[in-house]
Order: sequence, then structure tokens, then C-alpha cells
Amino acid sequence: MTDLHPVRRALLSVSDKTGLIELGQALAARGVELLSTGGSAKALRDAGLTVKDVSDVTGFPEMMDGRVKTLHPMVHGGLLALRDNDTHVAAMNEHGIGAIDLLVVNLYPFEATVAKGADYDTCIENIDIGGPAMIRAAAKNHAFVNVVVDVEDYEKLLGDMDQHDGATCPRFRRKLAQKAYARTAAYDAAVSNWLAGELELQAPKRRAFAGELKQTLRYGENSHQEAAFYTDGSNRPGVATAVQLQGKELSYNNINDTDAAYELVAEFDPSESPAVAIIKHANPCGVAKGATLVEAYQKAFDCDRTSAFGGIVALNQPLDAETAAKITEIFTEVVIAPGASDEAQEIFAAKKNLRLLLTDGLPDPRKPIVAYKQVAGGMLVQDKDVGHVGMEDLKVVTEKAPSDAQMQDLLFAWKVAKHVKSNAIVYVKDNATVGVGAGQMSRLDSANVAAAKAGRMAAELGLDESLAKGCAVASDAFFPFADGLLEAAAAGGACVIQPGGSMRDDEVIKAANEKGLAMVFTGMRHFRH
Repeated sequence: MTDLHPVRRALLSVSDKTGLIELGQALAARGVELLSTGGSAKALRDAGLTVKDVSDVTGFPEMMDGRVKTLHPMVHGGLLALRDNDTHVAAMNEHGIGAIDLLVVNLYPFEATVAKGADYDTCIENIDIGGPAMIRAAAKNHAFVNVVVDVEDYEKLLGDMDQHDGATCPRFRRKLAQKAYARTAAYDAAVSNWLAGELELQAPKRRAFAGELKQTLRYGENSHQEAAFYTDGSNRPGVATAVQLQGKELSYNNINDTDAAYELVAEFDPSESPAVAIIKHANPCGVAKGATLVEAYQKAFDCDRTSAFGGIVALNQPLDAETAAKITEIFTEVVIAPGASDEAQEIFAAKKNLRLLLTDGLPDPRKPIVAYKQVAGGMLVQDKDVGHVGMEDLKVVTEKAPSDAQMQDLLFAWKVAKHVKSNAIVYVKDNATVGVGAGQMSRLDSANVAAAKAGRMAAELGLDESLAKGCAVASDAFFPFADGLLEAAAAGGACVIQPGGSMRDDEVIKAANEKGLAMVFTGMRHFRH
């Protein structure tokens, strides 16, 4: 028997009716008999097409508020029967089961219903049962049956039929089946993860992960690695939801760094002040608040001008013309912001390779979401670090207490340290980073790196003393020994914020007192590996 199988009878039952009428018309023009259900049948009929109701085929009406309509042998037999199996064909003939050669189904909008914050019962009613059952049946029998779950495949289906005189080829049907099983898997994942959340299960026996392809990437972290970018359906504002207005296609590293930049800048409330974060290799090389966006950018840039070259810039307020002009003075890979003025867009248009991403919103830095990381043979799963401390959470542990201005810098430094690879040391002065030590194997080394950067930038700016003179110091975890704290003090640190909790806290506090430092404990650490 040939592998090309003609499409003579189709069942169309869709929640998203985009393109349904056009598909129905195209199929009818090719001589395909149309079966349908409920609203899909009405839409097709209203467009003047001849449609047979599934209830007429099954001999049963739709019942139980539409919960039962396609779960019937007349439907599933038509989808599952092997056309080259004499026993199957005999059963079809005996029971009057007609073959269904094409199934077009998209599911109840469960993910969208959850995302809108619907109540429990509404979410339950938006769990599709008949749809996934039919999809899985048709996909299993893809040797004979086409199953379409994505609107974007309507034209591909018609194209394959036209290429093969009304039939479809086996490779095309197999591709449709793969996509169909991926869709039902993602759908089940969404339902199971939602139920786990409703039950507040921290570690369910099985956890499913799913994503939808957004972009095939040229390569991964390195040119010999293949890569792709998938969205998770959460619609969290950021690189996954952004509209790219100009510039080259984003790379794997661009996406990773842009996400890091935007998540960091979102820590700073745009209603309080403009803020800018500049990221290189997923670590901040400059972060600042200012009276204006351009002032915030300049302060962030002046933390580490060398590293800022070719970096990612994230803004917590819409990009304006003055800031756009300043950013274009050096090579920048990506700029991401909640919006941009027409004038700013015109300025950027002259830089064809500069990517501009607009998100129409900031992610909520305190909204719990699941974060996961692959390891050999498994996955590590945890809540995203949404830990937050305010002034009322800080415990002064030294003889000297920070001033109000120092407290503001300490809290600023703490927010930045949360987004720096461990071990992290961050120096801040006047709501701007002046030195960042990231990812070193010891806290002493991180303090050294931050100090070196502060000194180098001071020389570049023509200053007589380090930018770190009088700065606030943040450490993402406790100082296990006093040496890291002493290094920060030698660099110019005047006050310190750290979690505390070391066996040698007393030793570290004593060293701080001897150096005249003010120090506060947060009781919370921010490891970032």
C-alpha cells in the first residue's frame, strides 16, 4: 500500500477559531467532507459550508455541558483504525465507522485561564478531555491520519495536499504527530503544575516541564553548540515577551545576559527613581539610580567603562532621546526597556546592529516562580530567589550604626549583590556601584577584584582617590574570616551589609569595630551559582 493517503474526511473542533473558516473553505474546495462540534460547526455553517455534526455521527447529543461529545467509538474508531488491517476494516464496515483522515483540534485555553487568575472551578472547566484524547489517537495512527494542533500548520497541510494530489506524505504526518504529542505533553504539564501549586506541593513525585519554541538560535554559548529559545507560557515581562524593534537576531548569550539585566533593574521601583543596569557575561558591571535616566546611565557606565563596551543595558523606565544618544556613544549589544520614545527610536535606528527590546512592563522581583537547572541525570528545582529585606529587617551589630544615607546605599548594594555570581562583593556610593567582584573562589579575592576596578576607574576619571572611598559594601554571604572584610575596609569601605551566621561572626564584628566600620546583618544570603 502506498504511503500517500488521501484526505477525504476531516473533523474540525477548535477553541481558537483563527483561520478556521479559511481552512474549512479550502478543504471543502478539495472535496473533503467536514465534521465538527459545537461552536466550530456553527462558525463553519455560518460561513456557508456544509458540515455534519459529530452528534449525528455518534448518535448521541453533546451532553454534560459539552464534557461528553467526541468520546465515542464512532470518532475514535475512525481515528485509530489501521486502513491496511483487514480486521480493522471489517470492524469499521460492521459498525458503520467512517475513517477520519484529518483531525484539527486546538485545546481549551487552560494556560490562558490560569494566567488571568481565574478561580479554581473555572480553571477545572477549562481542562480539555476530548481534545487530548482525539489528538493522541490521531497522532498514534499517523501512518494514516493527519493531526493538526497549531494554526500555523494550516497552510502547510494544504500545501502538502496540493503537492500530492489531495494526499499527504508520511514524513509530514510524522512531523504533525510529534508536534501533537508535544502539545498534549505541555498541556498536561500545565495542569499538573497548576494543581501542585494549588496544593502547595513543594516537591511533587513527578514534575513536568514544557516550553514553546520562540526562536532557533544560530548556536549556543559557543559556535559548536546547537541551541534554541523556548517560552514557558508564564508571560513574565522580559526577554521572552519583548518586541524587538531593530538589530540582529539575538544570540544565546544575548538572551541570557538580557534576562539577567532586566531581572536586576526590576529590583528598583520605577515610580521612585530611574535605574540602569549594565551587564556583561551575566554579571553587572555597573548599576545606578539617578535623578534622570541619563544620569543613572552615566553613573552605571562610570563604574566600569571597559566592561560596559559590548554590554547589555537594561532600564526600569522608557528610553528617552537623551539617554539613547548617550548609550550610542559606545558599542552596545542590546538595550531592553519598558518602552521608548519616538525620538529615542530614531536615534537608535542609525545603529543597525543595536538590538532594541521593548517589554511594556517590568517583571515582579518578588513574584515566586520555579527555577530549574539541568545536572547529569536530573534536574535541580527551586523557587526563584525573590528574597527581600527592608530597613526594618536589618540588625546593627557594630558599635557604630550606619547613617541614613549609608543605609540607602547598603540596601542598594544588597539588591545588586543578589544578582552577582557568588562569591559576590559589591561596593556602592551614592546609589551607584563603584566596584563589583564576581564569581571568585574566595570572598577575599572578590573584595580584591572590586577594589581593583574601583581604583582603575578612578584613575580613568582623573580622580586622586579610589571610587570606593567611603563606600557601602555588600557581601552575598557571610564573611567566613575577617580577611575579606579587612580588604573591603582597606579599599575604602565605610559600612557593610552581610547575612551573618558565621562561626566567626564575633571575630568579624570585632574587626569591623577596630576599623570604625558600621555593619548590619540581614539574616538572609543570596548565593547565585
